[in-house]
Amino acid sequence: MRLVDKRTKVSRRGFLKGGGAATVGLVTLSVGTGWIASPDGAWAVGVKTLKPETMQTLIQMARDIYPHDQLGDRYYAFAVAGYDEKAGADASLKGLIEDGVAGLNSAAQAKHKNRYAAVAWEADRVALLRQIQDGKFFQTVRGNLITGIYNNPEVWPKFGYEGPSAEKGGYIHRGFNDVDWL
Repeated sequence: MRLVDKRTKVSRRGFLKGGGAATVGLVTLSVGTGWIASPDGAWAVGVKTLKPETMQTLIQMARDIYPHDQLGDRYYAFAVAGYDEKAGADASLKGLIEDGVAGLNSAAQAKHKNRYAAVAWEADRVALLRQIQDGKFFQTVRGNLITGIYNNPEVWPKFGYEGPSAEKGGYIHRGFNDVDWL
């Protein structure tokens, strides 16, 4: 049996440093013609059908709907990148996304004098999302994010998931009893 410490070790300084960097980093995403890029150049997502500002809003929405401090913005960006492809093939989906983002930005502008992705506090953005959570736009984005984020093998180690085990004989001899919280 293999012993694995799955607890996340974060110091107070690391928490404050990471939280501030994540907020500043997402707000300062570069939105160029057809590209969304991180400020440090570590990743970029090409945009062909949707507006780059729409993709930036979808990335921030993804982070606010499924917040995981241990995940970088690139995982959220790649989770929503499929919307651009799907919108190119489906005009009704494109309209749903563009209109939904425009409505979300209007609500943010009315309440916070800024577009949704530029609202500084997560609690304020979540409050805006709660206003639209029963609508088709929100439900479509939320539903597709589940597979977009959690089916990505690159994020599995960040959650302590070692991947499928069937081809390795199952979990009975590979961590089945690695319960350290009981």
